[in-house]
Amino acid sequence: MTNSKDHTARSGARAAKASSKKPAAAKAKAKKSKSASARSGSTRKARRPAILPKSDGDAGVRAYIASLEPWQADLAQRVDALVVKHVPRVRKGVRWHCPFYGVEGRGWFLAFAAFQRHVKFSFFKGAALEPVPPLGKFKDVRSLDVRESDELDVKQLSKWMEQAAALPGWDGGSTHSGGAPL
Repeated sequence: MTNSKDHTARSGARAAKASSKKPAAAKAKAKKSKSASARSGSTRKARRPAILPKSDGDAGVRAYIASLEPWQADLAQRVDALVVKHVPRVRKGVRWHCPFYGVEGRGWFLAFAAFQRHVKFSFFKGAALEPVPPLGKFKDVRSLDVRESDELDVKQLSKWMEQAAALPGWDGGSTHSGGAPL
């Protein structure tokens, strides 16, 4: 049997411990202010690109590019101009909120997406390109990540675009998941 003196001491300790705990809202506020001060030395977070509906044509691609950070928009405009220059009869569209490039009757060959610190250019049949683009987690797809500080190798990118456009591209996936042939 516990004596009342021990019980009182234990409940007093519990009360002191409980009062030293911060409420969840106060913890979140402290965490938020700490992370804000921690970020003060780093670059600010990039804005998110526009979430655009599925569309065909240049208008959706232009709207996506316009929604990017200035350095990303500059890079995307340069790549868009390269595609138009090196791939005759290129078709443009927005699928899954990203710009896609393809050739009628052959399918999609290139897409890109902007992230906080890089822009990813994905070649759907990139494994067949020479030399093979550096990144890839899927069977055929190979990608190139370009950061703000990177120098764009226009000559190599142009070669990849020409090769990729000449290959049978990606058919757009199932219509059930939003895909559509070009």
